[in-house]
Amino acid sequence: MNDSNSIVEHYGSESLMPQINAALIRAGLGEGDLTLDDLAPLDQFHIRGLTATRELAAAMQIAPGASILDVGCGVGGASRFLATTYDARITGIDLNPAFIEAAVALSARTGLSSKTKFRVANALDLPFEASSFDNAWTQHVAMNIHDRDRLYSEIFRVLKPGGQFAVHDVVKLGDQPLIFPVPWARGPESSFLLSSTAMCDVLTTTGFEILSVIDTTEDSKAWIAKLQSARAAMAAPPPLGLHVVTGADFPEMMGNLGRNLNEGRAGLVQIIARRPQQ
Repeated sequence: MNDSNSIVEHYGSESLMPQINAALIRAGLGEGDLTLDDLAPLDQFHIRGLTATRELAAAMQIAPGASILDVGCGVGGASRFLATTYDARITGIDLNPAFIEAAVALSARTGLSSKTKFRVANALDLPFEASSFDNAWTQHVAMNIHDRDRLYSEIFRVLKPGGQFAVHDVVKLGDQPLIFPVPWARGPESSFLLSSTAMCDVLTTTGFEILSVIDTTEDSKAWIAKLQSARAAMAAPPPLGLHVVTGADFPEMMGNLGRNLNEGRAGLVQIIARRPQQ
């Protein structure tokens, strides 16, 4: 990506499993088997959580047993949802070794190791042959990537003809600069938002056909406001949540994201694109 070392440092390079295991124990989940619902508070690392994942998947045509590439998979929450809900075979990649370690461990505890495979890889240089996957997927990843042409070209390359590409990302609105830090960047040097129109332009220039574009900004505002209200009413954070994998400054980052949305500096979009059959 633009600067892979700085991106890994932003999200943290130390193993996440000690704090994840401790959080699961505090939540009464011990060391046994886990369900998708058990993990949803901490493994859906994007705005609107599992609801957004469900909506994005429903908008894309996924055949039973499909092979799906999850680009920027984080700790594997979306991958496990797709594997379970659609009987799909998922390959997740991420720059961060700590995320991949956690993704592998959590898939083992949900009984999904045979359907979900994870590896450390760069989205700008995907280690796969052309036309390897039926579908591709990315949530809240492209905001860190300056070279969108390369990103979307690589995804286009590894998709089979007719394959669909699902995108859920933060986009630029208006001319006001972002307020930092935000969940994906502590400063502008690591943030590369495009407008929804500009994203679609890059996708079509790459060769994709745009099938649908849905603005989810208002729903995202409401979700953040509800999250902040719930946290304010608590004496302490819940045992499971995104703070377990994101660090102590996550509340400030989420607060700034909410302000950016409310002030028209940023928005959210869901896009479904397709590699043409020919």
